[in-house]
Amino acid sequence: MSHKLELREGAYIIADAHYSHQRPQLLAFIQAIASKKLQPSQLILMGDIFDALFGLIDYTYEENQEMINLLEAIAQEIEVIYFEGNHDFNLKVVFQNIKIFPLAQQPQVLHYGETKVCMAHGDFDGKVGYKIYTALIRNPFILFILKYIDIALGHFIINKIEEHLDKKDDCKELGWFEDFIKNRFANRFECDYFIEGHFHQNKSFKLSSFIYINLAAFACNQRYFIVKSLQDKELLEENQFSKEI
Repeated sequence: MSHKLELREGAYIIADAHYSHQRPQLLAFIQAIASKKLQPSQLILMGDIFDALFGLIDYTYEENQEMINLLEAIAQEIEVIYFEGNHDFNLKVVFQNIKIFPLAQQPQVLHYGETKVCMAHGDFDGKVGYKIYTALIRNPFILFILKYIDIALGHFIINKIEEHLDKKDDCKELGWFEDFIKNRFANRFECDYFIEGHFHQNKSFKLSSFIYINLAAFACNQRYFIVKSLQDKELLEENQFSKEI
């Protein structure tokens, strides 16, 4: 029997932190939750939390092990929901206590009282070429081959991927974004809100059937979102994390 997914008042929502040694900002935030300096009722991770974490590629766990352990510890105290992204996938072999939703299971509907909130990382409806790529890169056999080629090459492949990702500009504004979203979501999905990351735009606007929210990338400005009371007109409160907390 399936159970409704619930969105809880006081939940923290984080998108696109792209955590790595080059982008370590997320670690202090997660440590603050683990130590209870910050106390969310629920933690929702919207994908690309890690810059490179690939289930079945053990080498990608090593640099991320401290963060993995912290998230696992938090998940023993509060519900943690993780929407896999295009930088972090096949995570059911990595996390034991976290509720994982791979790309094929996105978007999901979360219920907040009578309010229906669709949530996804944001790349669930890419073009055919992208869909083929995402299927191949998640294939266990292909990852098995990649893993041992990478080991044989002294982790040259994974290191090159990480080097490339570290150079990407994740904070640019997309001038075409609003028109793209309006065309993309025309006559799709029955919900009150649609929340996703992936595009890093920190914008929201009313579409014909729901309010669309694209979250800020934590990697750009350490912004995260808290689910407000049902009595509030707006669903999310935007916050910026400071290490001084």
